[in-house]
Amino acid sequence: QEQLVESGGGLVQPGGSLRLSCAASGYIFEINTMAWYRQAPGKQRALVAAITTGGTTNYADSVKGRYTISRDNTKRTVFLQMNGLEPEDTAVYYCHLDPVMRLRAGIPWGQGTQVTVSS
Repeated sequence: QEQLVESGGGLVQPGGSLRLSCAASGYIFEINTMAWYRQAPGKQRALVAAITTGGTTNYADSVKGRYTISRDNTKRTVFLQMNGLEPEDTAVYYCHLDPVMRLRAGIPWGQGTQVTVSS
């Protein structure tokens, strides 16, 4: 059964760093583009970063130069290194397939991991 488990969130001061991890159970995650999303209070969930199976990445403009997405296919794990965190980065972070595949697959979201940036 496909499952996503995010971890690594927490409370950090502005300018700090966090590294999020996503353990993905299921072959579908190994062979498709994976992505990180976030949902801030009162806002819709938004795509933050994505990585193909070959390692090509892309990022939302708001996080370019600060975030780095990576993956370890042997362990079906996706990471998000977040540096230079800002209060505006406060959100629940989720990993999943890229937006198109996510809709096709119909796999539920994981529980997410809370990131709070505050002094």
